[in-house]
Amino acid sequence: MMKNRVGFLMLLICSLIFGQQTTFKFDFGGNRVENGFIPITPTSKFDKKIGYGFMDVSGLQAVDRGGNSLTGDFITSNKPFYFSVAIPEGNYDITLNLGDTKGTSETTVRVENRRLMLSDVKTKQGEIVEKQISVHVKDSIIRNQNGEKIGIVKLKPRETKYLHWDNLLTIEFNDKAPKVCSVIIQPNTTAKTIYLTGDSTVVDAQYEPWASWGQMLPYFFVLNKVVIANYAESGETLKAFEDRHRIDKIWNRIKPGDYLFIQFGHNDQKAGNSTKSGYRKRLTAWIHKAKQLGAVPVLVTSMNRRVFDENNKIVNTLDDFPDAMREISKEENVSLIDLNALSKKLFEAMGPEAAKKAFVYYPANSYPNQPNALADDTHFNPYGAYELAKCVVKSIVDQNLPLKKYVSKSYTTFDPNTPDAADKFHWPESIFMESLKPDGN
Repeated sequence: MMKNRVGFLMLLICSLIFGQQTTFKFDFGGNRVENGFIPITPTSKFDKKIGYGFMDVSGLQAVDRGGNSLTGDFITSNKPFYFSVAIPEGNYDITLNLGDTKGTSETTVRVENRRLMLSDVKTKQGEIVEKQISVHVKDSIIRNQNGEKIGIVKLKPRETKYLHWDNLLTIEFNDKAPKVCSVIIQPNTTAKTIYLTGDSTVVDAQYEPWASWGQMLPYFFVLNKVVIANYAESGETLKAFEDRHRIDKIWNRIKPGDYLFIQFGHNDQKAGNSTKSGYRKRLTAWIHKAKQLGAVPVLVTSMNRRVFDENNKIVNTLDDFPDAMREISKEENVSLIDLNALSKKLFEAMGPEAAKKAFVYYPANSYPNQPNALADDTHFNPYGAYELAKCVVKSIVDQNLPLKKYVSKSYTTFDPNTPDAADKFHWPESIFMESLKPDGN
């Protein structure tokens, strides 16, 4: 134990001399610690001075089964628990040992703002499994090649509470019996990064019951090969995305071979804009800039709202924005994911009433501080977001886009005309809940 602590102190000294530490090995459990690993116990509350720990230690429990010092013990809880590490922005591979050498376990892993990584990982009696996820960590600073600050993303007040702008990597362990033996974090400098831009239907939503397809997308990719970097934010238009320097942050980081997904329309329309009042010009400029930087632009048409006519057919409420994007994709010879068309099939297959199960429709008092019923025909709950993410992946696969080779086994053939059953969707809720509607409509 003393040898391990001395080793960790040396790591800290090195990080102070050479810059912020980017590689960590954490042994979760009790007093027995694997050589070269940092001990994490149920009392390891986050401390800014050492740069890691649990957000809340209440309810945490260490269980030691004996045997191997790394996998013979674990930390668990009867409620979701969150482990944070101060780490520089970038892409990271995280290796997790999950399970119980004398029992079973069931764990769902999400990161940052409820970004889905692993769903319902079950281990058999006595089984330990090793799982790897890849995460993009970001901050709001725009830097030059020397690391000097040259700008900043103008965050909205509500974003200051988000877990993805806080200069930390936060991992959420959830489900019926989460049992975590170890966490290893290493930089990943080779994976392709998919940068997501868009509005509240794309953003990594922090609070239940809101969700978007962007935060479900990582689940469907081979994560050490592809990393999803979600820069979308509620209420944004193409112009606002520029004005707040969100796109500048992406231009500053995107590399040749990376991807830029672009989905805007809902708020551009709401702001009173037309496709002729800067939308086409900005969209085309982004495409040219991405190509200039060696990245691959991909256009995503905005999904439909839950608005049906008397024949139970979806009504287009997005004016000519989807058509404008379709036309630009042809003019500029870039790939198009027609989520507008796919969502029409999906929602019509569900029907007006069943489609409510995909949107934020909940009776009063379903969530804290929610005296009134929620009835939102634009924003999705986790089930609806998951189904839309499947539509996005389906388009990638069906069109045989280069990203197809990175789609994981988590995706199986999907037909929007036959949606997954809502009551079979697995989503243990996080501790973060809010009835306040996101910006945008």
